[in-house]
Amino acid sequence: MSIVKQNIEEFWQDFKKAHNIAETIDYYDCFHFDNSEEWADKLLALVLAKKKTATASSLLYYQTNNVPQPQVGDYSIVTDWQGVPHCVIKTTAVTIIPFNEMTYDICRREGEDENLESWKKNHIVFFSQDGKDSGYQFSESMPVLFEDFEVVYVKKAIS
Repeated sequence: MSIVKQNIEEFWQDFKKAHNIAETIDYYDCFHFDNSEEWADKLLALVLAKKKTATASSLLYYQTNNVPQPQVGDYSIVTDWQGVPHCVIKTTAVTIIPFNEMTYDICRREGEDENLESWKKNHIVFFSQDGKDSGYQFSESMPVLFEDFEVVYVKKAIS
């Protein structure tokens, strides 16, 4: 077992013990945000500061790659770019909305952008690259899976 995988499993077990979570419960996903080191770590910092309480992904990603969609109540482990776990989030809502119908009231919960125009610009870049990597093509009418979450556990600082 790799050191990172071991750290993730230890982190998950620590979370379950701290919150009295049944042994049979597993996490939905273990991931870092975005597809670059700079943004993965910036977005993690926003989550830890409670400024980022949602994330957007392409519904086509899940369909094209036969990956189950996140569901309300799912737990996920968020890591930095290096794969070190920092927190557990719990999905509180899942909304599917076409990209071209996104509103700032919705996307501002991602905590990344000052307005809808910058959100669209940044997410066109992300979805175009993600689509190239994952086998779907971005379009203005593409369905976006918008996932709200809350941080339910944060890695304790080592003294």
